[in-house]
Amino acid sequence: MELSSILIVDDMEASLARLERLLREAAPAPQAQVHAAADLAGARGLLQARPFDLALVDMQLPDGTGIDLIHWMRAHAPAVQAVVVSAFAEEEAIFSALRAGAVGYLLKDRDDVELVVALRSLQRGGAPIDPMIARRILALLPQDAVPTPAPPVQLSARELDILNLVAQGYGNREIADLLGLSRLTIESHTRNIYRKLAVGSRTAAVFEARSLGLLP
Repeated sequence: MELSSILIVDDMEASLARLERLLREAAPAPQAQVHAAADLAGARGLLQARPFDLALVDMQLPDGTGIDLIHWMRAHAPAVQAVVVSAFAEEEAIFSALRAGAVGYLLKDRDDVELVVALRSLQRGGAPIDPMIARRILALLPQDAVPTPAPPVQLSARELDILNLVAQGYGNREIADLLGLSRLTIESHTRNIYRKLAVGSRTAAVFEARSLGLLP
């Protein structure tokens, strides 16, 4: 992912300043543009006015929640990747954000260097998840090999191949090269995977597929 145009949505001035500084470290290109909004209304206005590569979204905003904005983005700005950066680590909020379409969930109380590494991973097609949150997700996955009924969701062999590569951290361009397909074909398959799993992001697709037994 290119990090040339980024939107930070947070109503705390200290958080805005810190995230902008960390983004400058993660995406040091001089042409990178960082914009800020303090509420949902301001964020929607900016998203409608110009294209963005990434939105860093706080969970609690004066006129709603980050999940409200991510739902809106899924319908009105689907090309923009959303990553939650929040002080809230409740499971319900985390899974709601991922299911809404967030590609990552980071915690504000992490050290600067940890957040910079996580943000840089986006440029390689990664899905940054705070380690503590990742452990919670893994703890919810099946831990035994007890046979389960066939899942109601059926993915094609090609879709499963792509989803397995997504789970390994490959981006669409890398998957296209590995499978000998065009990037547009991979994106088409990815959209079908999202539709079948009723999710809006790579992270949520992998989580949902594992919970259904479609991925190891």
